[in-house]
Amino acid sequence: MDMTICPAQPEYFEQLRAIERAAFETLRRAGAVTGPAVATSLAALNDVYRHGLLLAAMTPETGAVGFVAGTFEAGWLHIAEIDVHPDWQRKGVGRRLMKTILSAGQARDLRGATLTTDNAAAFNAPFYATLGFKSLASHALPPHLARIMAEEIAAGFDPTRRTAMGIIWSPR
Repeated sequence: MDMTICPAQPEYFEQLRAIERAAFETLRRAGAVTGPAVATSLAALNDVYRHGLLLAAMTPETGAVGFVAGTFEAGWLHIAEIDVHPDWQRKGVGRRLMKTILSAGQARDLRGATLTTDNAAAFNAPFYATLGFKSLASHALPPHLARIMAEEIAAGFDPTRRTAMGIIWSPR
């Protein structure tokens, strides 16, 4: 498979949004989402592009086939979004995206990485666990992750289905 992981450029933002909407259907089949497919706003992608890490999996034939977005939160890398187009799922694209962004986070001497996921998508947490993420109890959340979880719940996410996960790289 001829694929590279590289910084996502603004000219690909609409393609990234289309990938996110297509990947929404995988989550719908897993019972993790309902309603119309949604995607990260162009403004939010631009913000991550300018202030975080936004990486795309690119192929010569199709352009972007997946992406991962990470923000910097009080010395941590927070994985805000990862999506792979359904035609490219289960081919190692997500793993390559995650390994690349995690390596970039480690190179910045961050404390670790965090993310949230919906436990109704039974494949998510086990996938992240293979990369070293561990589920975190609510009393053990770093402050930024507690804030993100609270924001997600305030936005309508079901708190009984949210899982917070993290990796600690180094004591700071």
